[in-house]
Amino acid sequence: MKLCRYGKNGFEKPGIIDADGRLRDLSKVIENIGPKELAPRGLKMLAKIKPEALAVIANGPRLGAPFVGIGKFVAIGLNYSDHAKEAGMAIPSEPIVFMKATTSISGPNDDVIQPKRSTKLDWEVELGIVIGSKAQYVSEAQALEHVAGYCVVNDVSERAFQMATGQWDKGKSFDTAGPIGPWLVTTDEIKDPQVLDMWLDLNGKRMQSGNTRTMIFNCAQIVSHVSHYMTLMPGDVICTGTPPGVGLGMKPNPVFLKPGDVMTLGIRGLGEQKQKVVAYSG
Repeated sequence: MKLCRYGKNGFEKPGIIDADGRLRDLSKVIENIGPKELAPRGLKMLAKIKPEALAVIANGPRLGAPFVGIGKFVAIGLNYSDHAKEAGMAIPSEPIVFMKATTSISGPNDDVIQPKRSTKLDWEVELGIVIGSKAQYVSEAQALEHVAGYCVVNDVSERAFQMATGQWDKGKSFDTAGPIGPWLVTTDEIKDPQVLDMWLDLNGKRMQSGNTRTMIFNCAQIVSHVSHYMTLMPGDVICTGTPPGVGLGMKPNPVFLKPGDVMTLGIRGLGEQKQKVVAYSG
């Protein structure tokens, strides 16, 4: 299934994408898409629904983040060896775990607002793992049993903020730094999360091109590792690192985002995002 939420910010309705790529209204069936719907029982119920019996939503409405109730927005740093190399950093011996504030979450095509005093705004296309059942001290062998599905995440980063101290969170957590979507794609459609092509274009020019097969730590290893340090709950999201091609890694001169720039990004089977960068105007 491809689950989504559509409509004005703060007033989104639940939706599902049918076999022909059309958006169908789920609001007569469920009130929202959240932890209850992402749990195994909820997904089993949703899987029985026939999308063709639901009303088509035309005119391409705004898409919000595809689900609500995100208690934790966990991120993994330097998880592609070639990205670590371009950043001039050593290959990590275990996953580098940091957090993005849940207030950073935005819709997949919403504007990215450059924060005040920002000088080094950057992009990172990433695979997001969405947790569907409680995961606490789980093994690698059982880790993916706790996953509801996958999604596209743009881990937008302000490098000057990020590198100011040894903690990365403040460079990763400003408002609109976490576009998620367009859909949550359930695991029945993504049999192997380690074979997915991913890409990002800036103003029509290809900047990132990679595949999840080159992760240093795969999805099962990540879920297992994180579950040993914090209990993962339905609705939690883990973004899993980015392939090479970020602005910080451009040689000889880094490239950073500026107002008016447009990012287009996607992952095979998980859909595409498009964001315009705008200046903060508060």
